[in-house]
Amino acid sequence: MPEKVIRKGLGGWLFLALVLIVYGLLRWSDPEAATQALAFFRQVIQQVFPVLGLVFVLLFIANLVLEPRWVKRYLGKGAGVKGWLAALSGGILSIGPIYAWYTVLSELQEKGMRTALIATFLYSRAVKLPLLPLMLHYFGLTYTLVLCLYLIIFAVINGILVEKLVLQKT
Repeated sequence: MPEKVIRKGLGGWLFLALVLIVYGLLRWSDPEAATQALAFFRQVIQQVFPVLGLVFVLLFIANLVLEPRWVKRYLGKGAGVKGWLAALSGGILSIGPIYAWYTVLSELQEKGMRTALIATFLYSRAVKLPLLPLMLHYFGLTYTLVLCLYLIIFAVINGILVEKLVLQKT
């Protein structure tokens, strides 16, 4: 199978240049607004860098530990029930913002992870373990169990449907 060729254009550099020009014009026309914008940018960067660091660490570990044949065996087409359980439990146990997981899941997909399991992982993130005690307190045990069970069932259904839709388009 031929490898995908990834074309890299100048779009990113042009966007960076445009943003720098806009900041320069803003600095020239309204220095106070430019100072506020740069302070906001600094806050955003301080919040994003730890997440990016976590993503790079996870990718580094994934590249060291996870071999494509292992991913195909446990998370590929023939994964079976263990693959579904891994995707469900991984999604439930995953923490942090969802965009941090996109890169990791993309790496796993390139190594052979099944599309249905990726969708199941993302959908099962709706079950939030840290919030379960609060939900139990406000809504009771029955509601919490039924909701979590529905979320898990629909995570699997969603995974199957997404995979069927993706296979139809290719």
